[in-house]
Amino acid sequence: MSFPIAQISVEELALRLAESDGTLQLIDVREPEEIAIAYIEGFAVLSLSQFPVWSAEIATRFDPAAETLVICHHGVRSAQMCHWLQNNGFTNVKNIVGGIEAYACSVDPSIPRY
Repeated sequence: MSFPIAQISVEELALRLAESDGTLQLIDVREPEEIAIAYIEGFAVLSLSQFPVWSAEIATRFDPAAETLVICHHGVRSAQMCHWLQNNGFTNVKNIVGGIEAYACSVDPSIPRY
């Protein structure tokens, strides 16, 4: 069963990061070569291509009840991850609309675009 995915804008993300008390769970599903180009501090990297490596430990590494924000390049892969997390017991998952591309355009122009 698939639930609608909650979304958060990159502007909201910037505010949440600025006021974060450390309870936000941040996941970046992009590939290592993408992370090497552009990265937002604080995100755990769980590349989708490495799914077999990290999928078994997701529930022990992250709290399924905590707010979890997921990012990718444009928002498509992160939406897939949000669905997977929801199907695996995560109850407070949000997709970052537009991904790191939108973040670089609207929030932090120092982040390289690719």
